[in-house]
Amino acid sequence: MERYQVTGNEFVSLPTIRERDGAVEGITFLYMAAKGLLEIHGDEAIIAPYLIIKDREIALKPQWERGHYWIPRFTCETEDIRFTCTYLTPIGERAFAIRLQAINSGTKTAPVSLGLKGCWDRTLHEINETTEIPGGRECHESGWNHLFIWTQKAGLPLFSFAPIVADNQPFSSIDQDAQWTIDGFSYTIHKDVTLAPADEAFLDVFFGVGYEQVAAATSAKELLRQGFDASRQRTVSWLSTRERRLDDPKLMELLNTNLFFAFFYASGRTIDTEELCLMTSRSPRYYVSAAYWDRDSLLWAFPALLAVDPPYAREALEYVFTRQARNFGVHSRYIDGTVLEPGFELDELCAPVIALQKYVMKTRDDDFAKQPFVQNALRKILQELESKKHPALGLYETFLQPTDDLRKFPYLTYDNALVCYTFSALAQLMGRPELENCAQTVHRAIYNHCVREVDDKRFFAWSVDEKGNYDIYDEPPGSLQLLPHYGFCRSDDEIWQNTVAMIRDKSYPLSFADAPIAEIGCKHAPHPWILSICNSLLSGHVNSALEHLCRTTLDNGIACESVNEYTGECETGEAFATCAGFLAYALLTTFYE
Repeated sequence: MERYQVTGNEFVSLPTIRERDGAVEGITFLYMAAKGLLEIHGDEAIIAPYLIIKDREIALKPQWERGHYWIPRFTCETEDIRFTCTYLTPIGERAFAIRLQAINSGTKTAPVSLGLKGCWDRTLHEINETTEIPGGRECHESGWNHLFIWTQKAGLPLFSFAPIVADNQPFSSIDQDAQWTIDGFSYTIHKDVTLAPADEAFLDVFFGVGYEQVAAATSAKELLRQGFDASRQRTVSWLSTRERRLDDPKLMELLNTNLFFAFFYASGRTIDTEELCLMTSRSPRYYVSAAYWDRDSLLWAFPALLAVDPPYAREALEYVFTRQARNFGVHSRYIDGTVLEPGFELDELCAPVIALQKYVMKTRDDDFAKQPFVQNALRKILQELESKKHPALGLYETFLQPTDDLRKFPYLTYDNALVCYTFSALAQLMGRPELENCAQTVHRAIYNHCVREVDDKRFFAWSVDEKGNYDIYDEPPGSLQLLPHYGFCRSDDEIWQNTVAMIRDKSYPLSFADAPIAEIGCKHAPHPWILSICNSLLSGHVNSALEHLCRTTLDNGIACESVNEYTGECETGEAFATCAGFLAYALLTTFYE
């Protein structure tokens, strides 16, 4: 299986940097008018670093490191030449940079060419599925960047992409003596030097993205003028102030890598409107990429955003309570808030309230919750909740489960526990203390109707109906293990303890209790889920969860949906950004709270 390095900032993502040769397969960015993700894609590579020594191209064998867990860099040593390549995506820029460096560590002079090459083969539109945008590609030379610019048009411009290596402004000292060629949509940008012993050479190439060619070229030029070193230092400063320390180096790497992956891949700004928005993943490798789920973004990713940057988290909530508020609780939506997949999910209706409450509790920013647009959305959630209530049971129904699969019975214990939390939160957020009574009513209803008994042991059923039917089941995306975490019951509650023991026991077919990675799976993906490791961390099984986590490779160190119970290799859901957020949050909770 191909292994990838990743990096990105709020505007631009590099989700597919191949480990075997350092080539970038595609560059992605969010686009509001397209309701999702656009990718500039090369069938072999859109950008590939290369090294030529004495007229012979060297087969690269990269050795990788991640500076501050987010700046990929590889090194190759061959024929006395040490070649390095660094991928930099500076904070707040519609651009990124690649630095190539060659150092002669030998005793003889060597002619060297270091450069980048690639081909723009197609433009892809990605929301869950990937489709090609046919036609409309243009390439032309431009004085804006003194190189070439690629533009995609759909009548009007859709976007442009521009590299730059030099600036001809009167007072500019930037001149890298770089050369370039273009043939159709294939290109090279390179520097030819003769290195004496101990000499070194650099080539910095800056790439900009924008709505049209001027925006793209000047985005690259802005980064060029700042300089690679200054841009890297600014990025390092941002990252280092947000890194978290742990005694265990492996766990510290897992924590910080997933924290930054969640921040930059579960959220981002669109190229055309510059709006901050939330989504499952900005990587097309995730099988439902670039779409919005209330649950994924707000229960899993939002706590990580809040940990990294509270003002940014507030802006994310502004997006949620405006763009997405019309359709709270609907299965999935586009990033502009319109419906993608219909179907009601109770946990998703509760998610905005839970995220808002966590934000207010952490920041004490009560004024945000009092904003009229927020209060209007909260009233709408209350109305929607009322429409889902069973008049006799006092429980609230859902159509889809937390996996987005159809429920067997309509009243889920976990979902109704979230309703309890939601009513208690609304009592505070809306200044309506009587809603606390609603929370207590649901709490009693769960104990009255969702508790069953087998072999003289009482436990929480997964779901029930009004006829007394129930099932024994669990789903990592909304696990019964989390009931204490959401304040529904204490961890010494005997009924809850019996429930957890039942679904973790080897007799439960999806417990994987006898496997090296003994975490719970479900029918949606019948392997141990990384979300289950998160649930275990948050429900008192810290030691075993950490052991299981350290036995996994995940998706090259980044959270995925499920892993093989014996090898720990990724089975499903690569580049799962919102899950990365929940993993980081679970580790932060374990070690910092």
